[in-house]
Amino acid sequence: KDPFAFFGMQAPSIWQWGQENKVYACMMVFFLSNMTENQCMSTGAFEITLNDVPVWSKLESGHLPSMQQLVQILDSEMKLNVHMESMPHHRS
Repeated sequence: KDPFAFFGMQAPSIWQWGQENKVYACMMVFFLSNMTENQCMSTGAFEITLNDVPVWSKLESGHLPSMQQLVQILDSEMKLNVHMESMPHHRS
Protein backbone atom coordinates (compact mmCIF):
# COMPACT_ATOMS: atom_id res chain seq x y z
CA LYS A 1 0.00 0.00 0.00
CA ASP A 2 1.08 3.53 -0.69
CA PRO A 3 0.32 5.81 2.31
CA PHE A 4 1.24 8.89 0.26
CA ALA A 5 -1.63 8.27 -2.17
CA PHE A 6 -4.03 8.41 0.78
CA PHE A 7 -2.94 12.00 1.42
CA GLY A 8 -2.92 12.86 -2.28
CA MET A 9 0.85 13.20 -2.38
CA GLN A 10 3.34 11.76 -4.81
CA ALA A 11 5.52 9.07 -3.24
CA PRO A 12 9.14 10.16 -2.73
CA SER A 13 11.77 8.35 -4.77
CA ILE A 14 13.21 6.66 -1.64
CA TRP A 15 9.79 5.09 -1.01
CA GLN A 16 9.61 3.82 -4.57
CA TRP A 17 13.16 2.43 -4.31
CA GLY A 18 12.23 0.70 -1.02
CA GLN A 19 9.18 -0.89 -2.64
CA GLU A 20 11.31 -2.22 -5.49
CA ASN A 21 14.19 -3.38 -3.23
CA LYS A 22 12.47 -4.60 -0.08
CA VAL A 23 15.31 -6.78 1.20
CA TYR A 24 17.89 -4.01 0.89
CA ALA A 25 15.47 -1.45 2.32
CA CYS A 26 14.74 -3.65 5.36
CA MET A 27 18.45 -4.24 5.95
CA MET A 28 19.14 -0.51 5.66
CA VAL A 29 16.36 0.37 8.12
CA PHE A 30 17.64 -2.30 10.54
CA PHE A 31 21.24 -1.05 10.46
CA LEU A 32 20.30 2.63 10.61
CA SER A 33 17.98 2.07 13.56
CA ASN A 34 20.69 0.11 15.39
CA MET A 35 23.20 2.90 14.73
CA THR A 36 20.72 5.47 16.03
CA GLU A 37 19.95 3.38 19.13
CA ASN A 38 23.65 2.89 19.89
CA GLN A 39 24.31 6.60 19.47
CA CYS A 40 21.45 7.51 21.82
CA MET A 41 22.47 4.94 24.43
CA SER A 42 26.13 6.00 24.32
CA THR A 43 25.20 9.46 25.60
CA GLY A 44 23.90 7.91 28.81
CA ALA A 45 20.62 9.77 28.57
CA PHE A 46 17.39 7.82 28.85
CA GLU A 47 14.41 9.75 30.08
CA ILE A 48 10.76 8.71 30.42
CA THR A 49 8.07 11.34 30.77
CA LEU A 50 4.32 11.00 31.21
CA ASN A 51 2.20 14.07 30.41
CA ASP A 52 5.39 16.19 30.36
CA VAL A 53 6.30 15.02 33.90
CA PRO A 54 9.62 13.15 34.21
CA VAL A 55 9.10 9.71 35.76
CA TRP A 56 12.49 8.04 35.08
CA SER A 57 15.99 9.28 34.42
CA LYS A 58 18.92 6.99 33.70
CA LEU A 59 21.26 9.84 34.50
CA GLU A 60 19.77 10.20 38.01
CA SER A 61 19.26 6.47 38.76
CA GLY A 62 22.40 5.18 37.07
CA HIS A 63 20.62 2.30 35.29
CA LEU A 64 17.82 1.45 32.90
CA PRO A 65 14.54 0.27 34.43
CA SER A 66 13.56 -3.36 34.07
CA MET A 67 10.29 -4.06 32.31
CA GLN A 68 8.62 -4.77 35.67
CA GLN A 69 9.93 -1.49 37.13
CA LEU A 70 8.77 0.40 34.07
CA VAL A 71 5.26 -1.04 34.28
CA GLN A 72 5.06 -0.27 38.02
CA ILE A 73 6.30 3.30 37.52
CA LEU A 74 3.82 4.02 34.73
CA ASP A 75 0.97 2.33 36.64
CA SER A 76 1.59 4.37 39.80
CA GLU A 77 1.97 7.61 37.83
CA MET A 78 -1.28 6.99 35.96
CA LYS A 79 -3.11 6.19 39.22
CA LEU A 80 -1.69 9.39 40.75
CA ASN A 81 -2.88 11.42 37.75
CA VAL A 82 -6.40 9.95 38.01
CA HIS A 83 -6.45 10.69 41.76
CA MET A 84 -5.25 14.28 41.23
CA GLU A 85 -7.84 14.90 38.49
CA SER A 86 -10.68 13.66 40.72
CA MET A 87 -9.79 16.05 43.56
CA PRO A 88 -11.76 19.31 43.65
CA HIS A 89 -9.76 22.39 42.74
CA HIS A 90 -9.63 25.16 45.32
CA ARG A 91 -8.89 28.74 44.40
CA SER A 92 -7.16 31.09 46.81
